[in-house]
Amino acid sequence: MTSSRGAGRFARGLGALYLRLAGWRIEGRFPDIAKAVVIAAPHTSNWDLPLMLAIAAVLGVRPAWLGKRELFRWPVGRLMRALGGLPVDRAARQNLVQQAVDRLGSVDRLHLVIPPSGTRSRATHWKSGFYHIARGGRVPVVCAFLDYRRRVGGIGPVLMASGDVAGDMARIRAFYADIAGKFPEAATPVRLRDEEESVPAAS
Repeated sequence: MTSSRGAGRFARGLGALYLRLAGWRIEGRFPDIAKAVVIAAPHTSNWDLPLMLAIAAVLGVRPAWLGKRELFRWPVGRLMRALGGLPVDRAARQNLVQQAVDRLGSVDRLHLVIPPSGTRSRATHWKSGFYHIARGGRVPVVCAFLDYRRRVGGIGPVLMASGDVAGDMARIRAFYADIAGKFPEAATPVRLRDEEESVPAAS
């Protein structure tokens, strides 16, 4: 029977092999924190997923993600959970942000990966769920990235969601400014609608 440590070494080796064959390298280290919301950006291609999983394996991170509970039914439910999936009820009166906050509060360790664009196609704004989950759960936001121009992926800044949405997003936007997805024209601008709502009206 393979030990968890052996399984971890195997995953790291497999991830490193995949990245080497794909011609990618890693920059940065995942912070030594038990819980976090991890931004996955930019997200413009299906290739983002295997690259993200390989990088996570090399960095020793087990990413978790939210999925509608219908995805976790037999016969694929066990596979979805094994891949880090966490079922949520989109039809429940309790909203998705609160469900995620509650999940963060109920476990000792969780690195919740969220692509804020919400889609591989260009939208007008990032979705703000990642920010409100991090603030509600009182956990850091970790900026993870895939830069197809340099063929580099990894970890960037770590910050707390302070409640100053415009200020926090200015830091996040500055980091992602020079990072290119596989299809740059499909990248969603790094901006939340909440920023516009938080700007005071001119007197």
